[in-house]
Amino acid sequence: MSEPQVFDRIRDEIAKNDVLLFMKGTPVFPQCGFSAAVVEVLSDLGVKFHGVNILVDPELRQGIKEFSQWPTIPQLYVKGEFVGGCDIVREMAETGELAQFFKEKGVALANAA
Repeated sequence: MSEPQVFDRIRDEIAKNDVLLFMKGTPVFPQCGFSAAVVEVLSDLGVKFHGVNILVDPELRQGIKEFSQWPTIPQLYVKGEFVGGCDIVREMAETGELAQFFKEKGVALANAA
């Protein structure tokens, strides 16, 4: 069984962006509470990231779930590595683990304490 063509598009986006959020809506206008929560966490840390609105492309919406083998959106990728969804990102942010993870990956935090 061959993998869906959409996987190439997903790999390309991940390769082009150090911090990438597959989300519902856009960073300026999130269209679900979970996507909004992750945008808020990243913004609070001062992390520059690229958002991909999966609502505009049903193939991408399904493809990203198959690609990551993760059933929900949003999905955060950092330097090519899948981090997780909303709950994981929020937990990591609360414990300070997310800021440390970004530092280890060489991602600048504008609002680092």
